Amino acid sequence: MTTLLEVSGISVTFDGFRAINNLSIQIAEPELRAVIGPNGAGKTTFMDIVTGKTRPDEGRVIWGEKSVSLLGMSESQIARAGIGRKFQKPTVFETQTVRENLAMALHNKRGPFDVLFYRRSKAAAARVAELAEEIGLLDALSRRAGELSHGQKQWLEIGMLLAQDPRLLLVDEPAAGMTPAEREHTTDILKRAAETRAVVVIEHDMEFVRRLGCKVTVLHEGSVLAEGSLDHVTRNQQVIDVYLGR
Repeated sequence: MTTLLEVSGISVTFDGFRAINNLSIQIAEPELRAVIGPNGAGKTTFMDIVTGKTRPDEGRVIWGEKSVSLLGMSESQIARAGIGRKFQKPTVFETQTVRENLAMALHNKRGPFDVLFYRRSKAAAARVAELAEEIGLLDALSRRAGELSHGQKQWLEIGMLLAQDPRLLLVDEPAAGMTPAEREHTTDILKRAAETRAVVVIEHDMEFVRRLGCKVTVLHEGSVLAEGSLDHVTRNQQVIDVYLGR
């Protein structure tokens, strides 16, 4: 496994509040990583920095084999470099079918001219079917996205991100609002995705994190408080005091 993303010595202050405080995290490829911590620990801000939404005051964010700095890049450049992000609330095209949603995401990874000259190729149709199977929506390809359950919309959005073939997938609280069966299926999707790429999951649901069975990073006041297996970090007294004991 090689290091894909290296965040080192990052700090960022909003209106006098230090949201991220000398944060350093390394993510390998492939890897599945869970990031946990109390509200205000800096979890979302960490993702905002990696995706170019927020500029840190200091520190480095280094990407890929060529050790490119992400800090000088725009959000769209970072997305094109291979970083995909899924927000908490699913954003799918409700009036389009599952097939159309996946097909649009597939074209998006190409330049604008490729879309103009796009003819539905057998390869694209096969890839759409493959993605639908991967996220468990093969039987729902012709259904409108607006008819899907909350969990299914989340899976569709993950599928749309996978269509762009990112090397790093950032996923914000995927288990929120899901049924136990949906949560279990979401775990399977993320674990399978992490076999070939890096997947970082922000989550509050400890059962969900346990099922992911991966390395866990605990953030507190914008820094890494503990890192290791879930059993290791949940035995840490500081973690119990600031997060689990609440």
